[in-house]
Amino acid sequence: MEKELLASMQDLLRKEAEAIMNIPLTDGFVEAVNLVVEHVHNRKGKLVTSGMGKAGQIAMNIATTFCSTGIPAVFLHPSEAQHGDLGILQENDLLLFISNSGKTREIVELTALAHRLNPALKCIVITSNPESPLAKEADVCLSTGNPKEVCPLGMTPTTSTTVMTVMGDILVVETMKRTGFTIDDYSKRHHGGYLGEKSREELKHKLCEK
Repeated sequence: MEKELLASMQDLLRKEAEAIMNIPLTDGFVEAVNLVVEHVHNRKGKLVTSGMGKAGQIAMNIATTFCSTGIPAVFLHPSEAQHGDLGILQENDLLLFISNSGKTREIVELTALAHRLNPALKCIVITSNPESPLAKEADVCLSTGNPKEVCPLGMTPTTSTTVMTVMGDILVVETMKRTGFTIDDYSKRHHGGYLGEKSREELKHKLCEK
């Protein structure tokens, strides 16, 4: 029984790893990074991420990771946006919306509301369905490759959210490279905790090397 369980777990790891390796790496990723650098880093706007349910949690994680690496970002809950929070949007902001189906009502509506407020706002979309209503409203659409969920029911967001997280990591890391984000920059944003201490140690070590 134990061997069967371990074999099943190994199979889950293999399937999720394959899904990551099969993310379609298109020019869209380059375009997305260019948008982040131009609108947030150069024009001093901010990245506004959104999604519902599990996709929303991924969007929130992407926002906080961008914040920690020098790109101001906030998570906008699509339902709260309809009750006044849409007012957080400003000129030069950039939208990053996530929906596995690309049909999530709240996100599709949020796209329309955001563009009614400011038609010039650019939008990056992460979805499994490049032909979806949300994808068609995007300036840049990044496809997950539509991987099958490892959930035995084929329903629970598992593989799809893993892939979305990795796609967010790609955008963050490549943006860091483009903006020249340094350990000094990192340490200024991490005062407390293990990462704060480690970043200051790294910075001290680099200064000593000079």
